[in-house]
Amino acid sequence: MLEIFTIVLSYIFGSIPWALVIGKVFFHKDIRLEGSGNLGASNAGRVLGKPVGVIVTLLDAFKAFLSMLIANAIAPSALVYCGLACCVGHCFPLFANFRGGKAVATSFGYLLGMTVLVTHQYIPQLLVPIATFFLVLFLTRMVSVSSLTALLCAFVMSLCTPAPFAMRLSLAVLWVFVTWRHRENIHRVLHGQERKIQWMGKTK
Repeated sequence: MLEIFTIVLSYIFGSIPWALVIGKVFFHKDIRLEGSGNLGASNAGRVLGKPVGVIVTLLDAFKAFLSMLIANAIAPSALVYCGLACCVGHCFPLFANFRGGKAVATSFGYLLGMTVLVTHQYIPQLLVPIATFFLVLFLTRMVSVSSLTALLCAFVMSLCTPAPFAMRLSLAVLWVFVTWRHRENIHRVLHGQERKIQWMGKTK
């Protein structure tokens, strides 16, 4: 029973649309109506400014980590599923008509939770994927490509280092899910139409 409760609670945590909340409370803007319309950190940064994008990234990551901390305290067997439930909640938020973000920051919060609470493999399973994200971002200036590459790297690193099977399976599922959420971005990348950030990497 506790396992089900923590999974549902994690979904609710994931459903908190921080980009929407901050946009409406502090800027009187609904970011679903501007930029890409996405309730994620990238669109928050694009519409509300880079500092807000960073804040939303941290908050979205923290809600996954917090849900896993709670699960670890009261229902450790549900820890992996709570992280995934939080990511699903971010994509299909109860509090925003089930139209959310793409779970990149939340996925990294999940990765942080698994590393801190389960494997303790900080360099290969956490720092290497983060470094991969920024390296690919520098080279391509495309957040979508960087995100998918970093999450794939996290899965590969889980195969190469000590990690429970549940973590490896969940990372594979998470990468497929996040890739599906980025299907429009992938289409734009293939057609040379994907948005590029202007504050990192080389410009033409």
